[in-house]
Amino acid sequence: MSSTVLVNGTIITGFAKLQNCGLFMDQDGTIGDIFNMKRFEQKSFPANTQVIDAQGAYITPGFIDTHIHGIGGFGTEDATVESILGMSERLADFGVSAFLPTIYTDKIDRMFASIEAIVAAIGYEKGATILGINLEGPFISHERLGAQNADGVRSVDIALFNRLIAAGKGHVICMTVAPELKGMRELALTAIKNGIVLLAGHTNATYENIIEGMQAGILHSTHFFNAMSRLHHRNPGTVGAIMIQQDMQCEIIADGVHVHPELVKLLLREKQTGNIVLVTDSLKPTMQTSGELRANGEVAVLANDGAFHRQVDPDTLLGSSLTMLQGVRNLVSWEIPIEAAVQMATSNPARIYDFEMMGRLSPGYMANVVVFDKSFNIKGLFVKGQLIRDRF
Repeated sequence: MSSTVLVNGTIITGFAKLQNCGLFMDQDGTIGDIFNMKRFEQKSFPANTQVIDAQGAYITPGFIDTHIHGIGGFGTEDATVESILGMSERLADFGVSAFLPTIYTDKIDRMFASIEAIVAAIGYEKGATILGINLEGPFISHERLGAQNADGVRSVDIALFNRLIAAGKGHVICMTVAPELKGMRELALTAIKNGIVLLAGHTNATYENIIEGMQAGILHSTHFFNAMSRLHHRNPGTVGAIMIQQDMQCEIIADGVHVHPELVKLLLREKQTGNIVLVTDSLKPTMQTSGELRANGEVAVLANDGAFHRQVDPDTLLGSSLTMLQGVRNLVSWEIPIEAAVQMATSNPARIYDFEMMGRLSPGYMANVVVFDKSFNIKGLFVKGQLIRDRF
């Protein structure tokens, strides 16, 4: 693999914006240097270095989608290696360099089948890299199911938790739980010992339940505002706890449907940007071009608002049709600085989930890089320094 230099770009490092800069990716797949174009003529690169003119486009870390069920007709519910690898390839078209395939709360045998398929797919990706497994349940609240399968909901069961983790063979990264459930403290402490990040979600927790969960190490939360106890002036609930407690982190689905844009802006005023993670929560039929639209075994209706709704209950959101690229674009259209939007899509998830040397453009970091123009059209995607999407 040869080295590559991107020139004449606006670099978003994962925190800051640098105008009129270049980026050198070494042949070992890491970032070698970032430089101002005024110094380009003074730089020396290996003889076989490819030079690509970004023509003023944004150069950012590759997006990391940590909550995604499917895309392009491929989904984790298929429980096949082919579908997981199909997700990998399709995600690369939208600037995603790495992701966590996310498993619904479902009948336990189906959850195990999905885990096994993801484990078998790791290492064979041709697009976005699989960083591990996100388990959305099964220890969640019947009162805040959302689109999860009620037949799969379980009381806290440490033995089952250990079986799920063992099936993942070291690849389970995180799990959504309802902090109010009996036995949750023991589960939280077990998760910490196993290096598993717990997220409060699909929960009917009181404010006090969330505080108790935080004391046990539950410091992240699943799709903020959705499938959680609401803010009330006598009980701030899960929403209030996340807004009030600055150490509490949260996912946000920036499609403008799951959360109103003005509430997203309010969240960013109240909470430090570093604790907010952009996710898609996208479903199998997202960007699907033909055939029946189905998500987790049921017909999904793509409504005029751009989200998927349950056919038999149109008021219930099944999930989004969002891509990470569109999510960043939406945030910017809502007057959120692009460096903050990119941070939410890259360096924040990398830090929260401890993905080492990823999510930033900095010397020594992995050369996962996406280039997109000012109209948010993908120009190129590099994974470990290799150009896997070339639209320059």
